[in-house]
Amino acid sequence: MSTETRKAWFRLKWRRLIQFLLQGVVVLAPICITAYAVIWLFRTIDNILPNILNDVFPGALEKNATGDLRRFPGLGVIIVLLILLFVGWLSSSFFVGRLVHVFDKVLENTPGVKFIYTSVKDFLEAFAGNKKKFDKAVLVNVDAPDVWRVGFITQEDAHNFEMPGHAIVYVPHSYAISGITYIVPKERVKLLKHTSSAEAMKFAVSGGVTEVEG
Repeated sequence: MSTETRKAWFRLKWRRLIQFLLQGVVVLAPICITAYAVIWLFRTIDNILPNILNDVFPGALEKNATGDLRRFPGLGVIIVLLILLFVGWLSSSFFVGRLVHVFDKVLENTPGVKFIYTSVKDFLEAFAGNKKKFDKAVLVNVDAPDVWRVGFITQEDAHNFEMPGHAIVYVPHSYAISGITYIVPKERVKLLKHTSSAEAMKFAVSGGVTEVEG
């Protein structure tokens, strides 16, 4: 085998090794990051909940040899899920629903607290509440005549801003949880009839890498 042939063979093998390395990163990175995020969430809840229970019910939890509260892995997550299910079930009743509504109005009219409470509430309801806002995926033209962004109609009419004939569209940023809100003429908004809001959100946040099933 000549020197040039040997160098070409090594270059080929090196490219294959790099390709396998990158492919391994592509396969393992999403799995590892997801697993880490889930484990971090579980541990955070498990670490916080015993302290809260000990404050509410002093002496209810035993301490280990180092003086720390005894923890039961996974118990915190189970308790949080049970509390959420119970509150969701309880709030569905008429009487409790009215109390929640009154409490909601009090918080919405409390100076200082109002901004935080309404912002968090509206954000969560936009994704999972009864007033889902990010359920209409669209293409919106905001930069140039032939340049379109993936967004979501949050309000179909901007009459509150004295702009009839306009729609309010939220456009998420790629690889971020932030975005921009645009008020644009309705004729510059195209509804994505064959693309779900979840698919459109994944496509926008991933920078267009995720394939959309049309």
